[in-house]
Amino acid sequence: MEREHELSFADVLAARDLLAGHLPATPMWSYPALDAVTGATVYVKHENVQPVGAFKVRGGLTLLATMAPAQRARGLITYSTGNHALSLAYACAVYGAPCTVVMPAAAGAEKVRAVRALGATAVLYGADMAAAQERAEQLAADDGRHLVSPGDTPALLAGVGTTYLEILEARPDLDAVVVPVGSGTGAAAAGLVAAKLAPGCRVVAVQSSAAPAAHDSWRAGACVRRPNRTAVDGLATGRGFTLPQQLMRAGLADFRLVSDTQIFEAQRLLASHAHTLAEGAGAAALAAVLADPDGFAGQRIAVVCTGGNASAAEIAALGSGAEPVRRAPGRQNP
Repeated sequence: MEREHELSFADVLAARDLLAGHLPATPMWSYPALDAVTGATVYVKHENVQPVGAFKVRGGLTLLATMAPAQRARGLITYSTGNHALSLAYACAVYGAPCTVVMPAAAGAEKVRAVRALGATAVLYGADMAAAQERAEQLAADDGRHLVSPGDTPALLAGVGTTYLEILEARPDLDAVVVPVGSGTGAAAAGLVAAKLAPGCRVVAVQSSAAPAAHDSWRAGACVRRPNRTAVDGLATGRGFTLPQQLMRAGLADFRLVSDTQIFEAQRLLASHAHTLAEGAGAAALAAVLADPDGFAGQRIAVVCTGGNASAAEIAALGSGAEPVRRAPGRQNP
């Protein structure tokens, strides 16, 4: 499963077996009040109930399970300020492996605290994720730890692909699955699974228009870099990743952009109409449905609530009606 830049449906099936002893299937519910607003039958896949509050834990556990004990013992290092950091820290705690996450110096205190609470070392370095990545690469080279790319690690994609096994085995009659994109691991895996289990189901990706690197990479057919100005941490990537882009080019029916404002409105709707606290990225799929009522009208749609790790500012904004305070530009949070 650690072959460079490869992933197969068989890898996703194998990941499900590896995860069976760690994670139960997450629920997927429809809500009549939400259906009435969207004009569609919307099934919310609740990855926000995972032990780290996000879908990426599936990938972290799959990666650790497929590593040799000696490799785990040397330790892992990665770069992230988002749910990938929590995923790898959690998986390393389960397997007793040392874990270091390099995060920009201005990383949110909540995520830093959560990473450290899981027993990982959080190294705060640099002004943005590009600098954090360089530091992680240097540390890995210096002491032989395994460097984990948030986007280009096949085992991570195989693990998150199990989300779509659960969705499409439960509802093979879906017209579409809508998936938020940061690095693109989820949307890439969704296309791979849908091609096998439900070829009539469209996989639609969605990203913030304030950080469109993955979207623009998909449209261009090559990985590009773009400014990252979104306030939605889980979608805040400044570049395309090779492996997800390869798979998305083959598996996506469409790739949409929505504004941060549309995402925050969907976040409020999930709270009021679906009893769900979602972080911004976890509401992006619903935002794409709301942005195109005619295109989704009358259809059966799964929207993936990828995470529930809303910040204190996001939670406060849900009640006030204001948007959360925008973070400094230039952050990239795979």
